[in-house]
Amino acid sequence: MFVINRMTKNPMTVTADTKVDEVAHLMKKHNFRRLPVVDDGKLVGFLSDSDLMRVAPSPATTLSRYEINSLLAKICVRDIMKKDVVSVNVDATIEEAALIMYKNKIGGMPVVSNMGAVVGVITETDIFKTFVDVMGLADGKTRITLEVTDKIGVVKDIAEIFGQVGVSIDSLITCKKEDNKYEIVIRGDITNIDDIKAKLEAKGYKVIHTVKIG
Repeated sequence: MFVINRMTKNPMTVTADTKVDEVAHLMKKHNFRRLPVVDDGKLVGFLSDSDLMRVAPSPATTLSRYEINSLLAKICVRDIMKKDVVSVNVDATIEEAALIMYKNKIGGMPVVSNMGAVVGVITETDIFKTFVDVMGLADGKTRITLEVTDKIGVVKDIAEIFGQVGVSIDSLITCKKEDNKYEIVIRGDITNIDDIKAKLEAKGYKVIHTVKIG
């Protein structure tokens, strides 16, 4: 899966000289939390709702609405935007994007082309939705979790067991644990959980959890 298939394409952008009150209006009107900042078609910054909150007067302020708007109208985006922008290339995988966001502790970032042009925005919501889709969570299914030892042929063995009982695996995810162990989470249309559980355990695979959703 690639970023280009999961990002918001052709996002609205603003320039560094745009006034903060204009941006605040745009973000509220279109329900945006983040906007790329571009000059001459190149990415120069990234603006989020938290940046706007930093310069907005406190709710306890004695300023009138006119005074607040007048104050924000004097501030440019360049004064509050993040200039050291973390971005991702449009050709990157969704896993690369997730890792970049995780390492930098950010909730979203611009997506740029090989020429440096902003072509999209990818957010934590897009990453979450990808996870939901990959796991087939919205479709219900039955979830079986196994604990296995890391060795060659484990996935092949498990796939053969599912094939023997005529069950197609919709998704299979592995998660590394300690002591050379892995958890394998499998989802599929399994009508007889006890039968497939018995076959898995007969092959030496420990079933630690089963649940049917939906």
